[in-house]
Amino acid sequence: MNAKKRQELFRRLSIAIPEPTTELVHHSTFELLIAVILSAQATDKGVNIATAKLFPVANTPQAIFNLGVEGLEDYIKTIGLYRSKAKNVIATCRMLVEHYDGQVPDTREGLESLPGVGRKTANVILNTAFGQPTIAVDTHIFRLGNRIGIAPGKTPLEVETKLMKAVPKEYLHDAHHLLILHGRYVCVARRPKCEACVIYDLCEYGAKPTMGPVPVAV
Repeated sequence: MNAKKRQELFRRLSIAIPEPTTELVHHSTFELLIAVILSAQATDKGVNIATAKLFPVANTPQAIFNLGVEGLEDYIKTIGLYRSKAKNVIATCRMLVEHYDGQVPDTREGLESLPGVGRKTANVILNTAFGQPTIAVDTHIFRLGNRIGIAPGKTPLEVETKLMKAVPKEYLHDAHHLLILHGRYVCVARRPKCEACVIYDLCEYGAKPTMGPVPVAV
């Protein structure tokens, strides 16, 4: 996909999605960190249901650490892989208390030192909480990078690296959420909603249906 098409693609997405941000409910950087850790292989909706019960009771590293693994499991047992996630969250809270004065680190190195935090989670926190131009390649972004032709790659890191070079600078901060939300609601995995897609004519997906003109954001 050439630079002119990429520019137009993100221009249209930014109009169609005027407030691109995470759908994980949070009121602090720490709450966002815990929600993102819990969201691995789980839906945002499912995580929000669990954290709506957890955060009113414990929403600081010390408070969640005080719950212990079993106590935390009671709040998050509706989420997939909740046992391993509970262990990681408790270990992360302990590290935040003992090494970071209860504060979420604002560097990739610091974030990735936390149990249960990998590159994708670190990118979400750096982008959403600290305003850094990072792109967390989840299943939606990996699919779109390859499907629409903007950043084809065989691994999440390859797609991320290509996106960081391909996305126009003025859209780099919001690109992460623009692509996720487009992938979540329009360019879905099994039956993409091409008839509702504002970038249909720019997309290089070979299997998309032949259609007439679609509404274009102006």
